[in-house]
Amino acid sequence: MPELPEVETVKNGLQELCGTTLKAVIVRFPRLRYPLDEPLLNQEVGSKILKISRRAKYVIIHLERGYLLIHLGMSGRITLLKKNIPLQKHDHVDIICNDFILRYNDPRRFGCVVYATELENNPILGKLGPEPLEQDFTSDYLYQKVKTRKTAIKQLIMDNAIVVGVGNIYACESLFLSKISPLRLGENITLLECQVLVKNIKKVLNEAIAAGGSSLRDYKNAQGELGYFQQSHNVYGRAKKSCRICESIIREIRLGQRNSFYCPQCQS
Repeated sequence: MPELPEVETVKNGLQELCGTTLKAVIVRFPRLRYPLDEPLLNQEVGSKILKISRRAKYVIIHLERGYLLIHLGMSGRITLLKKNIPLQKHDHVDIICNDFILRYNDPRRFGCVVYATELENNPILGKLGPEPLEQDFTSDYLYQKVKTRKTAIKQLIMDNAIVVGVGNIYACESLFLSKISPLRLGENITLLECQVLVKNIKKVLNEAIAAGGSSLRDYKNAQGELGYFQQSHNVYGRAKKSCRICESIIREIRLGQRNSFYCPQCQS
């Protein structure tokens, strides 16, 4: 699943759309996570694209009166095309602008393209926690959120109501750098450990964005290019390999329906 660094990279690659005019939204397969309403998506035909932003794992296209929200789901991809090219399997939506086509492809159809008239009280975005790279996400904030929880810390930092966008890969990597086991309960995490963890979440996410994200299965950026952060993974996807720090064997466990990777020696 594309996580925050991948979505941020995609958002950055769409900035050429700013200032162009929305010409049409073409829907070829309407059944994604939310049913696609083609007439609704076309409400702002003729409007300029004012801005491209990101909230959590949503790419947001700001139009003159409303917004298009795009979520990549488990396997979605959006590609910025400068000319029309032959359709591929699972090319479900085209967002057509002056000189570009933004093409949405989603084999597993867990993503969405939604039109919204506002962001602040939007039911999709309204219950999300703070962005991990912004000032609101502090060690004191995280400590208050986890200190009474009998839930594994990895699951807590992946909870979008606590903090958005820290997906499976980056939770594993941040906990490794913080020397915290993913199995530790929130109530057993100290304020000092929260300080280290918040610092490392920010560090890992920023480094992943700089590397263009992690390309493990389907992910490519808006220009069709791969990310390279997977080459820097310390634990994620490295089960049964030696830890880069202590040479212990990396373990893989199932936690909260996700595969989790950690070093039993470095992380306690």
